[in-house]
Amino acid sequence: MTVSSNREGTIAAIATAIAPGQGSIAVVRLSGQAAKEVAQSVVTVPGKQRWSSHSVLYGYVTDEKGKERIDQVLILIMNAPRSFTGEDIVEIHCHGGLIAVQRVLERVLIHPKVRRALPGEFSLRAVLNGRMDLTQAEAVSELIAARSRKAAELAMAGLDGGIQHRITALRETLLDQLSELEARVDFEDELPRLNEIMVLNKIETVQQALKVLIEDANRGAFFRQGINVALIGSPNVGKSSLLNRLSRREKAIVTDLPGTTRDLLESEVILEGVPINLIDTAGIRTTKDEVEKLGIARTHEALISSDVVLLIFDLSLGWTKNDQKLLLQIPQNSRKILVGNKADIPQKEAFNAQGSEATDISNALRISALTGLGEETLIQRLLEVCGASDSNSVMTALNERQLDLATAALAALERTKDVASQKLPWDFWTIDLRQAIHNLGEITGDEITESILDRIFSRFCIGK
Repeated sequence: MTVSSNREGTIAAIATAIAPGQGSIAVVRLSGQAAKEVAQSVVTVPGKQRWSSHSVLYGYVTDEKGKERIDQVLILIMNAPRSFTGEDIVEIHCHGGLIAVQRVLERVLIHPKVRRALPGEFSLRAVLNGRMDLTQAEAVSELIAARSRKAAELAMAGLDGGIQHRITALRETLLDQLSELEARVDFEDELPRLNEIMVLNKIETVQQALKVLIEDANRGAFFRQGINVALIGSPNVGKSSLLNRLSRREKAIVTDLPGTTRDLLESEVILEGVPINLIDTAGIRTTKDEVEKLGIARTHEALISSDVVLLIFDLSLGWTKNDQKLLLQIPQNSRKILVGNKADIPQKEAFNAQGSEATDISNALRISALTGLGEETLIQRLLEVCGASDSNSVMTALNERQLDLATAALAALERTKDVASQKLPWDFWTIDLRQAIHNLGEITGDEITESILDRIFSRFCIGK
């Protein structure tokens, strides 16, 4: 069964996170025509409480025979269309944890008129019933998954319709130009001459707006997904000490013995609203230790996959030949920052002499992982090289799916301009212009297939 099939049935699922001993309250959500009937079959409500819309009832869930009480619950009722999905919804608020909520859900699913919801099916029904557009539904999922305050703010901007409004306005501009072109294809002799310059200016305006959206999306990805930062350097230069300093907790063992780190150590921190995944790597050197060799191999893998590489060297020893070798092992297209550690220790003259011979390290940051000297400067430089330093300038950000479509639309508009420059007939203009309109329509859900809906909502959590 696909997400978008069998839309008429009543569905149920746990709508809150569950874990043993965690959460005082859990919610079992039902949506569909039989939602109230199913809830009434499993919940006993004392007194004369009425099952009216947008009311809260008190009761308890019983077993099939009505003898054993499974849990005390509150029942929230929302009749269509004034609900999240646009259908009748009943939420059973029971005790959290693991056992009670699972037993309540099992009791609900016994009813023949209800089935277990598929991932994202509640949100899908909200879109199909016009309660929200596709970008808003995706924003709900992103809000749940937000790892930082800024990521949550971007999700709320999408939930408030920020993305939908901007994309719709651009799409309507292109639709206006398409209609002008298609009219000339069919009735050119009966209409005034088309102002080509005006059409191209409108297309250029949309292109510039898309470029801004794409740039913001690339920066916004850091707030959503975080930045992977690999710490590399010769053994005993202070990589683990720096990781402990930035993460504010000791995750790595710090000793005076070289080669202490034998495997990748990771620690996630939030710096200026950006999730940072710090990866402390094994020091790269020649060794006969098989375990250390494995750690060094993983270090090379981390260099390739990381967004930023911090190459740490020992200021008290100066820039060494091994530091130069490490620099050359960093992929050329990687963002990198040279960091001189142990600034609290008197430095040798070799720092400048060796540095000038090997590479330009005049912009290297000087820090002390022991005292915290230079820490704020390092954080700011790290965010700057990723374009994530000015979080306030990013107000909305497309997700990965939306970004791909916006990029495709931008390319289609560029092809339209190429056709125009070749002075080809109007119907040639419309081919790529129509493709750009279709791409933008897929972002908002105005032009989307059932298979695409299945793929999008299958990534949502069950109960959302």
